[in-house]
Amino acid sequence: MRSQMPLIIATHSIALGAGYYAAPRELLDNEVEHTGFFQVDTKTILSATVESLRAENKLVVWSFKGTATVKVDRAKWWIFKGSQTLIVPAVVTYHLGLSKMSLGDADYDEAQKIVRVKLPRLEMGAIAFQPENATTINGGILTYSDDQVESLRKLNYAQARRALIKQAQGKGMVDAARAQAKKNVQTYFEIPLRIAGQPDVKVIAAF
Repeated sequence: MRSQMPLIIATHSIALGAGYYAAPRELLDNEVEHTGFFQVDTKTILSATVESLRAENKLVVWSFKGTATVKVDRAKWWIFKGSQTLIVPAVVTYHLGLSKMSLGDADYDEAQKIVRVKLPRLEMGAIAFQPENATTINGGILTYSDDQVESLRKLNYAQARRALIKQAQGKGMVDAARAQAKKNVQTYFEIPLRIAGQPDVKVIAAF
């Protein structure tokens, strides 16, 4: 999910431009010191960007919808048996804990015109089940009892959670989330730099 910060900056720059044309030109030429927004120091921009990211607290960078299929069997006194199969979809998200960032995580190499950003560790969010789209198949004498059905359901959801966490920890999913995290944060830093008239500064984000 992309933050609104870049949009706010863009809107601000438009407002500045509108103010320039609306005000008397001679007043601006004579009274306003000629060091405006577009001449902001690179380190100042980086500091402001880091603080903006920290204020976001968490940045959701990737999500996927998975499905878990699990089954629980139960027997009582070796005579009465019951089983329940659960097929349930869920959304899993990945995020960055941006409050952990500091200005020291954004290093500017002036000679090479490169900003290197060290990202905080990628974290997995909560498993958001979609029970309204789940399929439950009950079987056996024990499932004639509502209490037993509910007990099996709780066991199945616990299994489903573990299954989805395992899916989310797969290399393909983690690699995709990390790649998107780098791209998102690079964009966060690039936009204010471009607005400030520094298109030649390259941003590289890495874990």
